Amino acid sequence: MAEPWRDRARRAVEWNWRLRSVGDPRPHYVICGKDALAYYVARAMLESELPTGGARVTVVVPERYRSNGPDVAALRGVRVVRSDRLDVATFEAAGLAGASGLALLHQDDVGNLHAALCAQAVDQRVRQVLRMFNGTLADGVRKLLKASVEVLSDAEMAAPAFVAAALGEVDPSSFQHRDKTLRVARRADVRPQDVVCALAHLTEAQGVELLPAEQAGADLVLAEATGQPPATEVAARRLVRARRRRRPVAVLLGAVRGFATRKIGVAVMLVLAVIAVLGALISRTEGASPLEALYLTLVTTLSGADPDTTKPAGAQIMQVVLNLAGLALIPLITAVVVDGIVNARLALHTGQLQPARVGHVVLIGLGNVGTRVMAQLREYDVEVVAIDKDPEPRGAALARQLEVPLIVGDAALPETLVAASVADCQALVVASTDDVANLEAALAARDLRGDLRVVLRFFDGDFAERVEETFALGVSRSVSYLAAPAFIGALTERAVITTIPVDRHALPVAEVPVAAGAELDGRPLGMVNRDGQVRLIARTPAGGGRTIWWKDLDPRQVIFAGDRLTVVARRRGLDWLTRQCAPPARPGPVSRPAGAVHGGVPTPAAASPSVPGQTDSGAGVAHPVAPAAGASSTIAGGPPDDFALTRRHDESGEVS
Repeated sequence: MAEPWRDRARRAVEWNWRLRSVGDPRPHYVICGKDALAYYVARAMLESELPTGGARVTVVVPERYRSNGPDVAALRGVRVVRSDRLDVATFEAAGLAGASGLALLHQDDVGNLHAALCAQAVDQRVRQVLRMFNGTLADGVRKLLKASVEVLSDAEMAAPAFVAAALGEVDPSSFQHRDKTLRVARRADVRPQDVVCALAHLTEAQGVELLPAEQAGADLVLAEATGQPPATEVAARRLVRARRRRRPVAVLLGAVRGFATRKIGVAVMLVLAVIAVLGALISRTEGASPLEALYLTLVTTLSGADPDTTKPAGAQIMQVVLNLAGLALIPLITAVVVDGIVNARLALHTGQLQPARVGHVVLIGLGNVGTRVMAQLREYDVEVVAIDKDPEPRGAALARQLEVPLIVGDAALPETLVAASVADCQALVVASTDDVANLEAALAARDLRGDLRVVLRFFDGDFAERVEETFALGVSRSVSYLAAPAFIGALTERAVITTIPVDRHALPVAEVPVAAGAELDGRPLGMVNRDGQVRLIARTPAGGGRTIWWKDLDPRQVIFAGDRLTVVARRRGLDWLTRQCAPPARPGPVSRPAGAVHGGVPTPAAASPSVPGQTDSGAGVAHPVAPAAGASSTIAGGPPDDFALTRRHDESGEVS
């Protein structure tokens, strides 16, 4: 039976790729993921200007998947391998052997660990970057894998930005490098002598200007920590003090109101009103004191009284009515107790019945990011109320441990938001994984309170920016956009110390070594700084000498091979500095293949479909390798075909 033409086309494209890959001096990276983080990492690798002239990127995605944000398989210039399992066969089909790096970016800790072990069986020397939420498992992975591995958590990196936005302050990021601890702060909150460098200038007209040339006018700076708490911690303490000054009586009355249903409460109030009126009449007719009248009323109501025919008719009528009221009051009291117990159990299970709160933070979504945000807010002693559709989300156990009430329900419904006291909260943080649900919840919350501070999570960074500008809902953040620079730095083996979120941008702090014969070898330090791209903050001399910090740096000092330069940079600026510090390239002729091999018959090279973003270099002799079982391979931007050999060109902006 003849091979289907679609399979022949797929195999031809794959074989042509393998022929072109042989002898290609550019590094090869394999990225496994389907969400926005995989997209940003793959796009940055394609756009990176590495010393070798760029990179080849292969992305492994499931056969059928739905992406909440930008589609990584739609990037032009990447090789796409479709497989539902990340096993040895899939990695062999992706050409992992000999690759420079592997990024496992699925939101599945155990799945990423299994994939890392399979990749180790294919190539033990490949550098692996894993995305993991469980910190304990991450520590074990570092010890378990023999290959070079870096385990990162995008939720842990992005959580401080959400916390800072919720409290109306700057990101409380702080990190330690060498012998100093540095933190992000507003210029007004730190002493001038502690300012390391300017990070951003914030203007309403021009937006955010990163690493500005004018150092003195910057609003956001990187400063040395001198024992003073960051502004976010100060804001949290101020919020806690304000909440403690609230009247506890109002909270108690609110809890009592929520103890029983409304109908039972009305019935109890009516019976008590009848008893009170009759007690007052008894006090007047018998001339008893208020205490004696109260005693007679309670005894008559709860236990009845002996009949006395000598009493006046009015007193006998009041006695009968009191006995009847007592008969009605006892079952009502029983009903209130039973109803209260049932409501308490429902409140523990769903969280719908909550006492009124003021000055707290409402958190929607207890996934990876929401759990990190909740933990950090509780570290600041800020009261949190969580909402999630799932009765047992990922962060449910931690919420119970931190005594954070969890309301189970749809956050887009007004009754759910009212139960969380959204109208009286400090801020609303929407951190679920559904962009549409996040937007619905934010709009519903704004209907309850127009000036509410809302912090929204979106997968697509461009969508987050447009929503913030159009709907004026508050602050919007993309977790993948904030975390991508750290994953890129780990994948390319750059010594990325940390990533500083600034608005919707991210500035990596990295330490770059200077190689012998590099462009910066023998040049002055002043050549490192580039306005808007790179800012030098420290230099460690070759041989492990004492680190020279910003206060003692002289732009006229000469850079020597072996020096390590610590910089704050944008992604493109870090690419430029990496090229300037890399050893000189060794030019050499690379043979061009005579032609592709298809079905054992050589064909002319001109017949091979071209691959955008790839060079024409290749090996003189190559043998086709059939795709592994369960994995299909395509190249974005290749020849037109119905089964997605062609991918649309991506027009989005750069990742900062």
